[in-house]
Amino acid sequence: MTGIIEERLAALGIALPEAREARVAKIRGANLAGRILYVSGQVPQWNGDIRFIGKVGADFTVAEGREAARLSALNVLAHARAALGGDLDRIEKVAKLRGYVNATEDLTMVAEVVNGASELMVEVFGEAGQHARTVAGVTVMPFGVAIEVEAEFLIRG
Repeated sequence: MTGIIEERLAALGIALPEAREARVAKIRGANLAGRILYVSGQVPQWNGDIRFIGKVGADFTVAEGREAARLSALNVLAHARAALGGDLDRIEKVAKLRGYVNATEDLTMVAEVVNGASELMVEVFGEAGQHARTVAGVTVMPFGVAIEVEAEFLIRG
């Protein structure tokens, strides 16, 4: 039986990439600790094809950065699904997102970039997708990507 969240993804025309383990870092893609699921920072990749290499404000517009954030968030959901045995309905609440934007020194719209990830969570989870968030502009990222997004989810007891 398909879950409610999987049905919502299908209705929205949203496919998730494969949950790929880190290429370099010696970490887990996700870690379930009690009722909290921590998903490690995810870069904008589609099934191992890393995209959006460069800086927002130089190589990419803010709108393109939002697209990169959305792709990173799709990878967050893929890792959440894998960690929860394929059942995204176990997510009770998106608790917090963190977004790190590889930005030029003068780009101040980093929050707008990370909105691409935040909006996806609300699209998928509705009210339960509303979350706290931290955003930072940084000078360097793994593989030179434009963004990395990580998340914390509250899991049903």
